[in-house]
Amino acid sequence: MKVVLFCGGYGMRMRDGASDLPKPMQPLGPRPLLWHVMRYYAHFGHTDFVLCLGYGAHHVKDFFLNYSETASNDFVLHGRDIKLLGSDIQDWRITFVHTGLDSPIGERLRRVRRHVENDEMFLANYADVLTDARLDVMIDWFRASDAAGALLAVPPQPAFHCVDVDGNSRIAAITTLQELPLWENGGYFALRPEVFDHLPEGSDLVTDACQQLAKEGRMLAYRHRGFWQAADTVKERNALEAEYRSGRRPWMLWEQPDRDPLQATIAALGRSDRRT
Repeated sequence: MKVVLFCGGYGMRMRDGASDLPKPMQPLGPRPLLWHVMRYYAHFGHTDFVLCLGYGAHHVKDFFLNYSETASNDFVLHGRDIKLLGSDIQDWRITFVHTGLDSPIGERLRRVRRHVENDEMFLANYADVLTDARLDVMIDWFRASDAAGALLAVPPQPAFHCVDVDGNSRIAAITTLQELPLWENGGYFALRPEVFDHLPEGSDLVTDACQQLAKEGRMLAYRHRGFWQAADTVKERNALEAEYRSGRRPWMLWEQPDRDPLQATIAALGRSDRRT
């Protein structure tokens, strides 16, 4: 299944003023955020990528054109010959498409329509969010529906406390945002080509297409309470870097011991049923 990745934003909240790297190319360990997102999809067997480029496109192109497998794989060096003991991207197919410097997400998707419109469904991602969600379960769940789109929904992330105040200004309860029955867009999409019918020129994917599909009852939310972390700001990227250096790395499913696929699927479906 093809994976459309939006890589063309300026990422102003992430930049330090000294670098012109687009947000998905900000480093996390020895590789950029974009690589981590792509490895996540590849872990589930999805290795056909369409990159929607814009600001800093040359950084993305140069990274893959000059890709060094030795940075994240073991190898044997004999003289000047290198024998890789593993590979990251050898079986990946990557299509690079410049989709404009200032295009909104919906317009970027419109400009790669020809690459995905003949498929039954395709995946899409902002390329700056990481998760340990079972993508295979989400896809099977979406495929069995008649919806035109689905997104990963996660609890609100800020750790603010919400205060319930009565008419006498007395506090009745204090809760965190995560405890409220609210969900936010987690940035992982599964879409059918019908979504293009709701994307006029210059439109946004969520506020235009997904909003309209939601009004028609054809947009689903796959709720996930496990690990999810955006990298929208320097603080958030630093938090991910700390996780990486600690060795915990919950989003790097390809490094974790394999579990029985059937049991993992049953467990994930059970969690989804309890949240419905």
